[in-house]
Amino acid sequence: MGNTHSGTAPDYFVPAPSNWPMVGMIAMVLTTFGAAMLVNKVPLGGWLLLAGMAVLAYMMFGWFGTVIGESEGGKYRHKEDVSFRWAMGWFIFSEVMFFAGFFGALFYARVITLPSLGDFDHKLLWPDFTAAWPHAGPAGIVEEFTKIHAWPLPTINTILLVTSGIWLTIAHHALRANQRGKTAFWLFMTLLFGFTFVGIQAYEYMHAYRDLNLRLDSGIFGSTFFMLTGFHGFHVLVGAIMLTVVLLRVLKGHFKPEHHFAFEAAAWYWHFVDVVWIGLYIIVYWL
Repeated sequence: MGNTHSGTAPDYFVPAPSNWPMVGMIAMVLTTFGAAMLVNKVPLGGWLLLAGMAVLAYMMFGWFGTVIGESEGGKYRHKEDVSFRWAMGWFIFSEVMFFAGFFGALFYARVITLPSLGDFDHKLLWPDFTAAWPHAGPAGIVEEFTKIHAWPLPTINTILLVTSGIWLTIAHHALRANQRGKTAFWLFMTLLFGFTFVGIQAYEYMHAYRDLNLRLDSGIFGSTFFMLTGFHGFHVLVGAIMLTVVLLRVLKGHFKPEHHFAFEAAAWYWHFVDVVWIGLYIIVYWL
């Protein structure tokens, strides 16, 4: 706890005990077991997943509302700001490692495992085996599918997401200049492009399942493709929700040119998903 000097406030704000971490733990348990059960076609898996997402939304609304109230109440100063920055930095680093695991799985399967299998006697695998990517596995086990081409949908989404990062940077500079109308407008443009990205990706998934026969169970290619693009799309959706809250706060008069870390944290996150998508676009769709 911070030191309290006679007649002065503590030099570091310590919040009261909270029940929100326990609520978050319940949400994570429900979401994890629900998702696992849904993928393995266990009854009630979908309902558990929905319940977990609902509890998670409730937790985020309540917990972040508490933090916003503390911030607007003037309880956060320089030391608290530094703590928030370190926390967000480490969180984004954990996200980097999260995606590194999936990119690593794709690299290992495509660059190491597949060529190594190609060096074996094909009779040990199956007669028509070819060490070519994307690989569907033996005939009769994994149905044939068609890879999604980089043009047009993934390229359009790349343009949308990169451009949205530019709009967000303009909004940030406007906030630092205390131009709230300009800040709100460019934040809205960022969200417009971001939600359009999510919509196009949802259409791409429907196209993959309906027209290309590309599914999560389409061999190693299908599993890595949907894990990478799916988790990235979820991160874009989360980032868009964060920026929506930031926009509402701007419209309510929150933030000051010298004190707006919530805006900066959401912006860091958004630029992070931008960078991940560029790598994903090149490696998954083009190469």
